[in-house]
Amino acid sequence: MAYLYLAIAIIAEVAATTALKASEQFTRPGPTLIVVVGYGIAFYLLTLVLRTIPVGVTYAIWSGMGIVLVAVAGAAVYKQIPDLPAIIGMGLILLGVIVINVFSGTVEH
Repeated sequence: MAYLYLAIAIIAEVAATTALKASEQFTRPGPTLIVVVGYGIAFYLLTLVLRTIPVGVTYAIWSGMGIVLVAVAGAAVYKQIPDLPAIIGMGLILLGVIVINVFSGTVEH
């Protein structure tokens, strides 16, 4: 169940972060509501995840996947296409998340 909560937390955080630009410094109510609700859901679910997955591993997965998915959302929504070095860096981040999940003894399977 922890991984389901973590996945939903990541999705909520990506939605909130993506909406930050559209909120135009919190002057637009719709996107601002997405930011507040999205971050609220993300952080609440993270508290549930931390019951079973260590904080360092949780944060590594959450932030790593968040970075990559926000970049994808930025490309799709705002046409902000990352250059090759950024893509390589994000690939390395994904590789790190995979290594943690496959090889770390601190992760619940």
